[in-house]
Amino acid sequence: MKKLKKVAKWLGRFIGALLLLWAIFAALTPPRTDRNWNVDQKILPEISIEGDKVSIKNVRNFIYRTTDDYTPRYYDTTFDLNDIESVWFMVEPFSQNPGAAHTLVSFGFKGDKYIAVSVEIRKEIGEHFSATKGLLRQYELMYVLADERDVIKLRSNYRKDQVFLYPIDAGKDKIREMFVDMLVRGKRLQTHPEFYNTLTSTCTTNIVSHLNKITPKTVPLDYRVLLPGYSDRLAYELGLIKTDLSFEEAREKFKINERAEKYADSSDFSKMIRMTQ
Repeated sequence: MKKLKKVAKWLGRFIGALLLLWAIFAALTPPRTDRNWNVDQKILPEISIEGDKVSIKNVRNFIYRTTDDYTPRYYDTTFDLNDIESVWFMVEPFSQNPGAAHTLVSFGFKGDKYIAVSVEIRKEIGEHFSATKGLLRQYELMYVLADERDVIKLRSNYRKDQVFLYPIDAGKDKIREMFVDMLVRGKRLQTHPEFYNTLTSTCTTNIVSHLNKITPKTVPLDYRVLLPGYSDRLAYELGLIKTDLSFEEAREKFKINERAEKYADSSDFSKMIRMTQ
């Protein structure tokens, strides 16, 4: 028995030393921009902001057949910041863990023109997300700029996850400021890369950081920021969602899966998934 305890103690120390060495190695490894990136995250958008005009090259708009089978496609677009009208908060809970979810925001302009901004890990070929690896500086951070027919339909129509798309109650000046702030940060990450962190730098914590930068203390420290599957309830309680309904009724109203399937091939996809009547 004593011998087993000694072996167990030695093994524990050995594993602890390995973990310490790994942590030191990870801490000394800088983030990079030149890895062998996955196809859907290889090409970065080119962002230009001049006064009221925003030009974006390489807006992602893939054609999906399955989650792993797709045709890469991009387009260029311009926005007049004076035409910004709305911002929407998307929550995609993961079925295997109700607290886990992906969140993103989408900005609306006159003429039913939308662009989504999704904060994600930038995956290398063959790489998959792990919350544990996300704590160990294993993933670079990126801001994906995409058409909603790509980034939302991927989740509702192909991953078959529930997708909720909520209108946010905010003035146009604040929406504009947040949109520009997210573009500026996304552009900076292309030359000054950072690591994703499962606790401190995720899809949701970055959205909250932008929001609190524009309007300080809008979102307090709350466990639902770290468990974004519940982040829509937090947004509802803070009065950020534009609705007079109860939370349960709002969730039902703003769940877009059925409409996303029905209007999957429509050129008015973004408009139709918002038609709640």
